[in-house]
Amino acid sequence: MSTPNGTGDDGTDLADEPTTVYDLAAGCTLDDVDSGEKYVGTVNGVVEYGVFVDLSDSVAGLVHSSNLIGSYDVGDELIVELAEVRPDGDVSFAEVQLADHSRERVGPGQGVTAETLSDAVGDEVHLDGKVIQIKQTGGPTIFQVRTASGVVPCAAFKEAGVRAFPDIELDDIVRISGTAEAREGYTQIEVDGISVLEDEARAAVTERFEEADTTDPAAVEPLVEWPAFEKLHEDLQTVAARLRETVLEGRPIRMRHHADGDGLCASVPLQYALEQFIEQTWEDPEASRHLLKRLPSKAPFYELEDVTRDLNFALENRNRHGQKLPLFLMLDNGSTEEDTPAYRNLTHYDVPILVVDHHHPDPEAVEGLVEKHVNPYLYDEDYRITTGMMSVELARMIAPDVTDELRHVPAVAGLADRSDADAMDDFLDLAREEGYDKHRLVDIGEALDYATYWLKYNDGRELVNDLLNVNCDDTERHERLVDLFTERAERDVETQLDAAMEHVTREELDNGAHLYRIDVESHARRFTYPAPGKTTGKIHDRKVEETGDPVITIGYGPDFAVLRSDGVRLDIPEMVAELQEEVPGGGVSGGGHLVVGSIKFVSGMRETVVDALVEKMADAEIDEELGSSAVISE
Repeated sequence: MSTPNGTGDDGTDLADEPTTVYDLAAGCTLDDVDSGEKYVGTVNGVVEYGVFVDLSDSVAGLVHSSNLIGSYDVGDELIVELAEVRPDGDVSFAEVQLADHSRERVGPGQGVTAETLSDAVGDEVHLDGKVIQIKQTGGPTIFQVRTASGVVPCAAFKEAGVRAFPDIELDDIVRISGTAEAREGYTQIEVDGISVLEDEARAAVTERFEEADTTDPAAVEPLVEWPAFEKLHEDLQTVAARLRETVLEGRPIRMRHHADGDGLCASVPLQYALEQFIEQTWEDPEASRHLLKRLPSKAPFYELEDVTRDLNFALENRNRHGQKLPLFLMLDNGSTEEDTPAYRNLTHYDVPILVVDHHHPDPEAVEGLVEKHVNPYLYDEDYRITTGMMSVELARMIAPDVTDELRHVPAVAGLADRSDADAMDDFLDLAREEGYDKHRLVDIGEALDYATYWLKYNDGRELVNDLLNVNCDDTERHERLVDLFTERAERDVETQLDAAMEHVTREELDNGAHLYRIDVESHARRFTYPAPGKTTGKIHDRKVEETGDPVITIGYGPDFAVLRSDGVRLDIPEMVAELQEEVPGGGVSGGGHLVVGSIKFVSGMRETVVDALVEKMADAEIDEELGSSAVISE
């Protein structure tokens, strides 16, 4: 016998409308259970007189055999309603079978996001999101959970050093229930329960991620109007969006940059901007320390030594700390065939690579190995758009609030990398508005070079920030440090040139250019500042100042040559490609720009390679507008 909205003799619900069945989150209590409502129960024990079921972590009871319709094993689900709560607290349920029903997830407390969590301290809450990091500490297990607006730490404790909720995995879409608790400088959830969301609930969370604008780059206008730069703007926006998304998915970012002035002008602003974005979106104040690392590279390409060290570090972090493998951001390097052996190592681990560089590229060589490649040569521009100039704009797209501290940086980058771009005057004017004249900008670049020489592979974070005056809290300290490092650099350069200049030879090429040569391995001090490349550059600058004519300078050692040019269009990458064909057994490799570059070769072929190189220089076009010299007019 039944009524239209009741149940039949067999317990089947005959209501006209689908009945709602509630699926309690792990943290729900008996207060969340109402008489007459239907709930999902999971069998946790089978006895002769019935089955025991769990509705949540703290709601459990018996379905007596007299109230049981089917036959069940541990782990099976069934639909029940509340039958009785005895004075001693024991709970009993009755099984219900439904012809048609819908399922609704129920969580305890108020729903929160990364934005609203701090307003709920002390309250019972639930949070829907994606697990992006799981770290086992000596105490609790820390789940970092991404919401549409940011990332929330959730601490779950089973026992000291033991993984809580071992069935929860990275990238699960979950509902966390627990209590919002204040910690020193941040808020976290003390977890009562975690459940994996399915179907509609999972889709709703995913949709919120897609609708959020957290990964969209900021709409900022370039610091100066420059048609050449506009060609790169859209691709830089793509890189900015990818970096913001990488932060929010909990993947570490490793920035590999050339350890020179332009490389630092690229990496330091980006490090600062990413730290600001992490601070805005991660509740954990230690997040930037784990997610971001700046790594200098001595060579202008990714060496096998570097990638081996980076991979080992990343794999150890994955195994010990539950981190995902990193994304690699290559700055002021990464565009050439010389980078590909390292890239191939990374492909075995499905590691994404982004490249922002202005060295002459080998796009076909790196294609398929990198996710995104931004280089002015790919847009019919050249090295005069430096990586520092591009990266300052990239940093502003990630965190526009850093703009005021970066206005002078593109000018430092341009002078450090000998750019004579059309926009240099505009960048110099911008820096002048911030109190920097051209001489001071050159001093900053010189101080950066001097510091990085002695720092070797260390990023020298605080020192470099102070020298560049980015994320520096004391301008007077910045001034004193630049003075000190510039003075020491000038002293060491003078000492080096006093020993080297007498050994510089000169000849005039058929095209009218002066060619200066020096064996920097034999006639310059080793293992001190300036290094062979810098020594060659300083000799070159002095000769340009003395002559005012087109000048080429070669500084060579047993198996390398460093090249500088003013007033001569060398196209060093093209020369390297030709030498590879024309000098069999020479082992020639290298590259650079039109006026700055380096090549390597086997030591036994030095004379043959250098002679062939000089022949090409003698045929090179005179172009007095091209220059690599840092000479400053008074």
